[in-house]
Amino acid sequence: MADDGFFTNADFDAYRTLIYNESGIHFTSTNRSILESRLKERLREKGIGTVKTYFDTISKDKEELKSFLDSITTNLTRFFRNQAHFDALEKFVIPELMKIKKAANNYTLKIWSAGCSTGEEPYTIAMLMNEILPSSWRYEIVASDISLKCLMTGKEGFYADNRIAGIPSAYLNKYFDKVDGGYKVHADIMGKIRFDYHNLKNDSGLRNLDIVFCRNVIIYFDETAQTAVINRFWDSMASKSFLFIGHSESLFGMNTKFEFVKTEWATLYRKYI
Repeated sequence: MADDGFFTNADFDAYRTLIYNESGIHFTSTNRSILESRLKERLREKGIGTVKTYFDTISKDKEELKSFLDSITTNLTRFFRNQAHFDALEKFVIPELMKIKKAANNYTLKIWSAGCSTGEEPYTIAMLMNEILPSSWRYEIVASDISLKCLMTGKEGFYADNRIAGIPSAYLNKYFDKVDGGYKVHADIMGKIRFDYHNLKNDSGLRNLDIVFCRNVIIYFDETAQTAVINRFWDSMASKSFLFIGHSESLFGMNTKFEFVKTEWATLYRKYI
């Protein structure tokens, strides 16, 4: 794409290098227009006239840099997205983990929803855990994202009427209250989830996780950044644990230690050492 005055080729290279270095998100020339449109919107909001001035701002102001990275991420999600993954979780992963952990006299499952967006994924996991785990078991969910705006939505636990598609009616009646304009997640389910800001470029500090969900996130990274993220997941996970990635994503050809697992319901990956 040629220089257009507003956003030159040199500007594009500078921004995409900064974005990559700070987040691992990789902008190519084919999705330059997405970055340009998000940038125009951000400049209007901040009342800043040029992309060069704004670049200087985010190079110095870490909080504004966070807000900018928030604005360029795509946050497409829904409850029970890709049902096959939740079928595999319920019918294969949880039974396997319960056998492993019971033998170790450990009755707590630790789960990370990485790139949780507005919270539909971790709330889906929490509802499912509530349904299938015996009362003697506990579960803990950490839900993280690079978008502070999305995290606030998740923490609030309110979803408009048009956002609850996909939730089985029995779950909706059991785990939500109808309020003006939408539905509010019950406090006991909200209490099972800790929402936290996290940039996947960095180590989360989490350890001994039994399950990691990171779906439709690494698709935005290049191969180097993907491998680094996946290897950090390995470091954060317990010796016998499971990783879910997006149905259009794959670790094939990547230098990782995860084993590929094909179940009757969906494919996933296992750390088995």
